[in-house]
Amino acid sequence: MTAQGIAGRVLLEHKNLYRVVTNEGEWLCSLSGKFKFDHDREAFPAVGDWVVLEQMPGEEKGIIQEVLPRISQFSRKMAGMTTDIQLIAVNVDYVFLVMSLNHDFNVRRLERYLLAAWDSGATPVVVLTKKDTCDDLAYYINEVESVAFGVDIFAVSSVNGEGIDELSLLLSAGKTGALLGSSGVGKSSLINALSGEEVMAVSDIREDDSKGRHTTTHRELSLLPSGGLLIDTPGMREFQLWESSEGVSASFKDIEELADECRFRDCKHQKEPGCAIREAISTGSLKEERYKSYVKLLRELAHIERKNDIVARKVERDKWKQVTKIQRSNHKKI
Repeated sequence: MTAQGIAGRVLLEHKNLYRVVTNEGEWLCSLSGKFKFDHDREAFPAVGDWVVLEQMPGEEKGIIQEVLPRISQFSRKMAGMTTDIQLIAVNVDYVFLVMSLNHDFNVRRLERYLLAAWDSGATPVVVLTKKDTCDDLAYYINEVESVAFGVDIFAVSSVNGEGIDELSLLLSAGKTGALLGSSGVGKSSLINALSGEEVMAVSDIREDDSKGRHTTTHRELSLLPSGGLLIDTPGMREFQLWESSEGVSASFKDIEELADECRFRDCKHQKEPGCAIREAISTGSLKEERYKSYVKLLRELAHIERKNDIVARKVERDKWKQVTKIQRSNHKKI
């Protein structure tokens, strides 16, 4: 119990209903009317959130009154023209970026995941699944190491258990991880392997392109035998960035270090003499595809920032229009 109610953690969220585990048991909960009125959608509870709730008299149900501060938040922009944010995982210690060792493997997508992971406040970890089907593991490891600096990499097989024990050591008692990746990469199979039993349904993938169906359709927090917790998430083939600050420097420190070596401080890295980036591309020490990805992501983030500024200005204008309208109405009454 807290001074205001009962503390609990959100295990499952579905259409603004939440399954919350507390010391009193698991309860189905909804949001209080005051909370919905006082907060925007980003502040609503997500799987992994710690909340304060009140028990409904005589029922094993609760009303969520407060969401406690988050230690980490992994998010993306919702698809389409909207500037709304979609929470993927909160209050996690590790973000497991999962890719399978087949057609799904995509370094450019991994760069996007890493960018968001570094800004989330959690520690990114790359997990390469289906090791038992891979004939050239060294190639994939080298590709990951070329973009994931200082990030732990685990190659695992949920079929024969290879690498599972090493990965499970990260999820000791009290630690929380979240699995992020496309459909068909084996996230549900990985949870089953880490749990030692089948707790998640598993679907087959198409053999021609290694794409899978969405076995997981919602986010859910599962307790592991180690005492750690793991959040499975629906597959994401599209990942639109929301915002970033330090993530760019962490994810592309090789390019930013090269830029510091350019002869001119305002080098555009095009045809200027003494450009360290163009030199690195010409010698092959920097892949041009990676530099193009860096430029594309910077443009995308700049565009998002401009859109967010426009939305913020519109909200401010609308607020003052409403204030002015109220003031005029009050003046007429006087």
